[in-house]
This record gives sequence, C-alpha cells and structure tokens, in this order.
Amino acid sequence: MDTSFLSKKQITSIGFKKVGKNIKISKVARFYNPEFISMGDNVRIDDFCILSGAIEIGSYIHIAAYSSLYGRGGIVLKDFSGLSARVTVYSATDDYSGNYLTNPTVPEKYSNVFISRVIIEKHVIVGAGSVILPGVILHEGSAIGAMSLVKDSMPEWMICVGIPAKPVKKREKTIIELEKELLLQTMNES
Repeated sequence: MDTSFLSKKQITSIGFKKVGKNIKISKVARFYNPEFISMGDNVRIDDFCILSGAIEIGSYIHIAAYSSLYGRGGIVLKDFSGLSARVTVYSATDDYSGNYLTNPTVPEKYSNVFISRVIIEKHVIVGAGSVILPGVILHEGSAIGAMSLVKDSMPEWMICVGIPAKPVKKREKTIIELEKELLLQTMNES
C-alpha cells in the first residue's frame, strides 16, 4: 500500500459532495469547501494541489502536483482529461483596471469580480505551468502546450500553445478508440 495517498476512510472524512471508486489523493493536497467538490472513478490528485469551490471531476482524471483549481464560478473536468504540474484554473478574477479594489479581504461593493465557469471537456490535456482564465471552454480533445495562457475557448482536437494560446496543429483522435477499448476491458473484468 502506498502511504503517500489518503486511505478510503480519510477521503470519506473530508466531506466531498460525491466520491467514486479507485480514488488516489495525496496526503498533502488541500481542499476548501469540499462539500462542493465531486469526483467520478479513477481519479488521482497529486502532492500540493489546491482545490477550492464548485468543482466537478469526471472519471479517469489526473491532476498533477502543485496544480490549483479555484472554483468560485465552477470548474468541470470531463472524463479522460488531465492537468500537468503547476496548472492553475481560475473561474473568478478581480478587475485589474484600477477602478476597483482587489483581493478577497475587500468588501464586495468595492470590488468587481468576474465570475464564469470553466469547462475542460473529454480528452483534454493541459501542459505544465499553464493558466486557464474564467469562462474558457477547452473543447473535446484540445491539447494545451506547456506555459500557455488560455484566455479564450479553444477548438476541439487542436494543439494550442502560447501567450495567449492559439491553435497551431490538429490533434490525432486515436485516443477515442483507446477509450472504448479500456472501457470494454473494464466492463468485462467486472
């Protein structure tokens, strides 16, 4: 047994909204408002991740070390998607114009927070160090290159890179067949 992950009992005691089977959560990951966080089957959350707010995690999801998900506006990770190390996903952000005060210690009437759900669809992978801003939809199969800033939604089955991220190349769809094979094998084993 790997002692770097929480036991099933420890996971249950956190108080998540929903927890599937075969969940691996690092003992040094942190959760704020876990009653708004749900996860399907076969999820792994690595060391030093922070998950806060309304977050829906599908099945076969990996969230690599040091990633942060701030779900005030809601974040959805659909099946077979993944976040590489040090990815940050924001579903809310302060107004940086200088017309409002910023940060969570300021009363709401003095700030102007933009809040919008982020959706990461099936088979999306986000490269290390990338930042995803509120309101973005990463459509099915999109791949975000390392160190990218994603401020706009990205099209399906495209590799997207840069600051800001832009589509640069089509992505292969072989993984759809691999998904079917895996799910059929899993169904036959149960």
